[in-house]
Amino acid sequence: MRFFLLALCLTAFSVGLWADCPDYTTPSNPPSFSKPTKRSFRNFGNTILAGLYVPYHMVYDTIVKSGSNATMVGKFDYDAVFHKDLEGEYIHVYIYGTAMSGWTYVGRYTTNGDGKITANLGVRATGDYIVRMVVEGDLSSADGYLTVADPGRQTVLFDVDGTLTTNDFEALVDYAGIKIADAYYYAPETVNAYRNKGYQIIYLTGRPYWNTKDTREWFPYKGMKSWHYHPSSDYFGANVQAYKTDYINYLRNTVGLDIIRAYGNATTDIAAYAAGGIPKADTWIIGENAGKEGTQSITGNYSLHYNTVVASTPHSASCQ
Repeated sequence: MRFFLLALCLTAFSVGLWADCPDYTTPSNPPSFSKPTKRSFRNFGNTILAGLYVPYHMVYDTIVKSGSNATMVGKFDYDAVFHKDLEGEYIHVYIYGTAMSGWTYVGRYTTNGDGKITANLGVRATGDYIVRMVVEGDLSSADGYLTVADPGRQTVLFDVDGTLTTNDFEALVDYAGIKIADAYYYAPETVNAYRNKGYQIIYLTGRPYWNTKDTREWFPYKGMKSWHYHPSSDYFGANVQAYKTDYINYLRNTVGLDIIRAYGNATTDIAAYAAGGIPKADTWIIGENAGKEGTQSITGNYSLHYNTVVASTPHSASCQ
């Protein structure tokens, strides 16, 4: 009887740990998807808009604490330059993820004057999900990711421009279509090593939200998954330091994540991470500001850092 109870306890303990592991596999490999029935746009002007311009829709990735109700915002517009909002049109929302056998229909929503909807996803089991939002008028779509995390999930946070990319101007040339932004040598390997060790990955960037479509395409091109990605909600990506600090506080204090390491390149990163309660001993800076203000230094590229610090980092204690 004692052996049975011990085995039962160990099983429950291991299931609890497994539930806390990021499920990067399931949302990355969704089953076949059946689009909704295409119907005419409600506004004839939007028929012209969709016929002339390329869709630049986005869905904001969301991470919530286990047991919390989840909502996700979708933003729908057209053209890479003008970003004309799709107003007053129907959007169909679907979800698939951890422990689900197929896509589940969430509901139909109507875009507001900013081309946005807020979908109510309810209280979901601990895990990771892909959320697909489809425009009824032309069946264009965008995907975002929902993470439902247990408190204490160990997390590694990355800035993007000048941290994973080789400088802060890469986003501009990438967006302009001049070239594909360069990644630092061994930056993708560093990100993927943390994923493989069971850490939650957060990309916290000052890039404005309208650049999300291009950025999501950049990550897999360089061999990284594109989520959890959190851009600035400001059109011009202003007030980066305050915005990053606020989101770090949300991750730590509301979701309950344990941010064990943070990567950046700018003085705004250093300040934001410190204000968000991340110790300087866990703050790694690359580029011209490496090692400033008591932070840890990454010199040149990530190869040495990967083969020393990252390689010697154990698997996440919250995910065994």
